[in-house]
Parts: sequence; C-alpha cells; structure tokens
Amino acid sequence: MCVLARSGQSWPAPDWAQPWNAPFAADGAAVRMSCEQGVPLPQALTQRIGPGGPRFVAQAELPEGVAYERFIFETGAVPTREGLHDFFNGLVWMRFPATKRLLNRLQAAEIGKAGVGQVRGPVRDAITLFDENAVLLQGPDAIWDALLGREWTRLFVDLRPLWAQARLVLFGHALTEKLVAPYKSITGHVYREPVPQGLGDDLAAWDAWLAAHLTAGDLAAKPFTPLPVLGVPGWWPESESAGFYEDTEVFRPARRVPV
Repeated sequence: MCVLARSGQSWPAPDWAQPWNAPFAADGAAVRMSCEQGVPLPQALTQRIGPGGPRFVAQAELPEGVAYERFIFETGAVPTREGLHDFFNGLVWMRFPATKRLLNRLQAAEIGKAGVGQVRGPVRDAITLFDENAVLLQGPDAIWDALLGREWTRLFVDLRPLWAQARLVLFGHALTEKLVAPYKSITGHVYREPVPQGLGDDLAAWDAWLAAHLTAGDLAAKPFTPLPVLGVPGWWPESESAGFYEDTEVFRPARRVPV
C-alpha cells in the first residue's frame, strides 16, 4: 500500500510489469509519482495528458444535479475523485481520447433525448459497459472462433501458440482497477469486432479506428462476448496449472439453444 501525500488515502500500487498494464505503465507510473509528491490526481492527469487532452478537475466541480456525462460534454472537463477507479479512467483517456470523446457524445445525446432517469436504456447501458469493462482483441480467426464459441480449452490450450500473434488491450477502467488485486474470475467484455491486423500495435491507430467504428446502434445490440482475462496465456501463472480451465464457474460453456 502507498499513502498519497496530499489526500492521505491509501491506494494499492499497480504492478506495472503485469501484461494487462503494459499500455498504461509509463503514464501510470508518472501520474502516481506526482500524486505521491502531493499533486492532486486531477492536476497530475492533466499535466501528463498535455495540450489537446481533456482537463481533469476535482469531483467537487460537478454541480449538484448535473449529469457527469453532460458536464464533460459541455465543459470538456472530467470530474475526478482521488482513487484507483478514476486514476485508471484518466489513463484510458490518455490512450483512447477519440473513443472516450465519442462515448461521451453518445451518452450526452441519449441524456438529451430522454433525460437522466432511473433507467438508462439500452444505448446508455451498453456505453457504460464498454467504458467500464470492454476489451479489445486483435488476433487470428481461429482465436476469434473459439472465443465466440466459448470453447475455452481450445482457445487457451489447443491454440496457445497462436496467442503470440494476438494482442489484447483492456479499455474498461473498472476492469483494470479490479486487476490491481487479481483473482481468477475477473471477466471482461470483448468487443466483437476484431481490431484490424493492419493497425499493428499502434494504439493511436486503434483509437482512431474504434472512434470511427462505434455507433449508438452498434452498441445497443450489445456487441460483446465474455472473456475471463486471467485465462489469457502468459497473463497469470496459475493458468499453467492442470485443470485451471476446467472450472466451469469461471469458464462457462456456451448456452445450448433448445431445438
């Protein structure tokens, strides 16, 4: 645990050497160091993201009764609490700014049509799920086929060598927060559109592709498939153990459709 100098709050320190943290490691370590030196988290994030990015502001700047998403849309400022959840949200803004802005515009449009309400509706529900828990996957067709069929042994054991040709990036900031203290059943929601192989590992290109690709209609159709992320080869030592993938409470088979 590490107590941040200004807030006095204790945050578990992310292990930046873990593969799921790789896209955020440099920014995350720099922001955290600033916070440990007494810089408030919103200021540390704003300094790191630099010109062209959103401003991060203290949660207290969000007026009472104003929707979080509407405030971001109208002001370009992201209300931010001290803590891991909003820390990771800021890191995703750094890697996927175009997609985060798109999701915010879509949320604001839905709020503009229907108000905040107690029920979000399918589009806002899907946007929230994407924002909190989405996973992006670039990989061979065989991996996609096994994933969509929830053929876990084939996906993670038989096709294990093929994972060297795949890349998985966690977009959801609630998902990355959970992985600070990993446990076997942590499950992400893979966006069911493969990231084009031609984009390579350029996350700026991934961001541009995703922001041009996502629509409200697409999201309303719930274009996700579950993935227990610690089953990914090389991500968790326990996955090398015999019987790891036989746990049907975590690696659940596909539901059979009645004939």
